Amino acid sequence: MTSQYKKIILKSGKEKSLERFHPWIFSGAIKQIIGQVEEGDIVEVFSNKGEYLATGHYQIGSIAVRIVSFEQTEIDFGFWKNKIQKAWQLRSSLDLTNNTETDVYRLIHGEGDGLPGLIIDIYADCAVIQAHSIGMWLCRMEFARILTEIFGEKLVAILDKSESTLPFKAQIEPKNAFLLGEKKQTIVSEYGSKFIVDIFEGQKTGFFVDQRENRKLLEKYCKDKKVLNTFCYTGGFSVAALKGGAHTVHSVDSSQRATEVTTKNIELNPYHNAQCEQITTDAFDYLNHLPDDYDVIVLDPPAFAKHTDVLDKAIKGYRNINRKAMEKIKPGGILFTFSCSQVVSKEEFRKAVFSAAILAKRNVRILHQLTQPEDHPINIYHLEGEYLKGLALYIE
Repeated sequence: MTSQYKKIILKSGKEKSLERFHPWIFSGAIKQIIGQVEEGDIVEVFSNKGEYLATGHYQIGSIAVRIVSFEQTEIDFGFWKNKIQKAWQLRSSLDLTNNTETDVYRLIHGEGDGLPGLIIDIYADCAVIQAHSIGMWLCRMEFARILTEIFGEKLVAILDKSESTLPFKAQIEPKNAFLLGEKKQTIVSEYGSKFIVDIFEGQKTGFFVDQRENRKLLEKYCKDKKVLNTFCYTGGFSVAALKGGAHTVHSVDSSQRATEVTTKNIELNPYHNAQCEQITTDAFDYLNHLPDDYDVIVLDPPAFAKHTDVLDKAIKGYRNINRKAMEKIKPGGILFTFSCSQVVSKEEFRKAVFSAAILAKRNVRILHQLTQPEDHPINIYHLEGEYLKGLALYIE
């Protein structure tokens, strides 16, 4: 097959990971780049023996190529549309694309959907595209066109929100911008609960879509309980606790804007027969002076480690906050604790929580092992995609 794409030749033996369908090629595996390659270009990857291996986006950095195909084919509009339609079909089979109770979900989850470097979240009548590679960002208009073809008039706005997620080494200065319409805020439903989502100014793509099933699980443990939701962001777990029948919910976040939106989201829902307080303070400080009368505590902090060079510090951070919660929670209490740090493995997170239990001198049992929901699928050849780890614990 005659190809229009530039070629990358790997060192001997470095083709093994691609033979196992891992979607990344690291810069140290490259022997030769044939021709002038720009960041974001489509390249074809060959073994040192000249055998075709895969096709992907080239980028500057440790991860040099993100693979989009293990078959030698043209990467055009039809290729992208086929990939996105398959992802949509999966979400449709999960009853997410036409669900009146839940209209917020992840449509594209990077490597999990064979599209490394691309995230697309659906918020009722809005879509947010977030590129984590230059190659995907350069295709954003094609993705917007595909979304309009799939969703039709259901979508009134498509936002490219890649300003803060593209590699800093790239010589571009992207700005968040609407590719269709303009609607910066929308109201979504999650299992019937309503949430205001600011897709333009909010964290991530606007909402923590990945905690949907864990919020649903929390409900069953909150009947007539006093609940603390730390790092509350816009109050997802707080609303779930109220829906589950909590008599008191305290929501803590260092951002005043976050606690203000939490208040709005609580008021947006009919679960008002409870005492609610939104506290704008540092969650670590609050944990240091934690009252010992909470029945349920949620620890859902931002990623403590985005790079392996701070891994040890992150693990200590998880150990310390879990220790503080375990020391203070009421006997018979339930602790929901999470890590969204991709570089912290499930085993490392569990060891941190195990150490916290020893230091707190509490008897602790695991009730649930928690992870990301089914619209955040994990490529079996890329287990790094299992970034969300969590435990629901019974503290005697």
